[in-house]
Amino acid sequence: MQALRNLPKIDRFITHEAFAQLSPTLVTQIAQEQIEALRGKILSKEIDDFSEELLVSSVLGAYHALLSPSLKPLINATGVILHTNMGRSLIDPRILERASKVICSYSNLEYNQEAGCRGERYAHVSKHLTTLLGVEDVLVVNNNASAVFLVLNTFAKGKEAVVSRGELVEIGGSFRIPEVMSQSGAILHEVGATNKTKASDYANAINNQTALLMKVHRSNFTIEGFSSETAYGDIQALAAQHGLIDYYDLGSGYIPELPYNLSSVELPIAKVLEDTPALISFSGDKLFGSVQAGIIAGRKELIAELKKNQLLRMLRVDKVTLSILEESIKAYLEQRYDLIPTLKLLFTDIEVLKTRAEAMRQVIGEALCEVIETTTFMGGGTLPNREFPTIALHLHGKATKLERIFRARDIIGRIDKDRFLIDLRALEARYESDIITVAQEVLA
Repeated sequence: MQALRNLPKIDRFITHEAFAQLSPTLVTQIAQEQIEALRGKILSKEIDDFSEELLVSSVLGAYHALLSPSLKPLINATGVILHTNMGRSLIDPRILERASKVICSYSNLEYNQEAGCRGERYAHVSKHLTTLLGVEDVLVVNNNASAVFLVLNTFAKGKEAVVSRGELVEIGGSFRIPEVMSQSGAILHEVGATNKTKASDYANAINNQTALLMKVHRSNFTIEGFSSETAYGDIQALAAQHGLIDYYDLGSGYIPELPYNLSSVELPIAKVLEDTPALISFSGDKLFGSVQAGIIAGRKELIAELKKNQLLRMLRVDKVTLSILEESIKAYLEQRYDLIPTLKLLFTDIEVLKTRAEAMRQVIGEALCEVIETTTFMGGGTLPNREFPTIALHLHGKATKLERIFRARDIIGRIDKDRFLIDLRALEARYESDIITVAQEVLA
């Protein structure tokens, strides 16, 4: 076939002037793939001819598409501050700038400069975290799921861990407490009923195989009606009485009192620590508002045992995580909550949001949108089913069409009651001009 004979030779084709400034190795690889695909289409008679210039254009397109970043910034106009699909907590540029001095340099990550010998990477956040939390010692791993796994594997492998039936949760990505316990080597001993678990249920479950009494935060659902749960203080006292380890998987720990009565849904870390638990763990990138990490805190001798576990090598965090986390903790110590975007967005007064929304409406056009009061959720496996107030711009038009157009421009809004909303609760002020520009183009 003439078309097959006309297919260019690779060594000649890659010398085309359009590829002059590109990587010859990558151009060759892509060109080979494109020419082979073209050969297949000719043989299957999908096409009977081709243009070399179109082939050049196709190779260039594939080249630049491959080198374009897959991860890119999005504008969060959903109102959900801890949007799991969009990366959960934001990092303040000032925090990142401070951390970059270490991240972009050689550092004392595992070097004891004073003694001139090998050091421990976990020491860099230990002093800050123990001061902030008022605990004996801490350990940081790569997320809270890792923290749960490490605790169970270290202290309950081949033994029983007692957990309430109402707390056998599943969170995103099919992470289930029963499966995690099984994989860790711990034996699940579930007690109580789905809606009610009493202190006596834990007490009756204790036997010579019991190693740990565990409480798990119900991160993404609530149990209402005829229900009750055992206070952690009662679990802790029971564990102390029998010489067992008590462990609270908080899931999402936070420091300052939350607005809108949200602290009634989840206890602050300080409240949990009043009972002096043996071990607690929580996520660094949820309500704590920093990087993805699993923070384990508690008794010094237990933390020391966790550090001896060979699994820690696989679960440890790198200098990037430690550097950003350290700066976030320092912000907490100084009560600089303005450096923690998660808290800053949550604490923004409703009147401030309303003023910003009204200003945006004036520029977009009063006839094209309206300011409405509505509610939102925190997201990220926190504060389940608890709504709190927000302000949104309702852009007039077909909701599904508007959502699709804005999403194509990297602006993610939400649809509520057949209305397309730009919710200001999770929207940083620096992105307002981007939204105004797109809204004027689309709604004009």
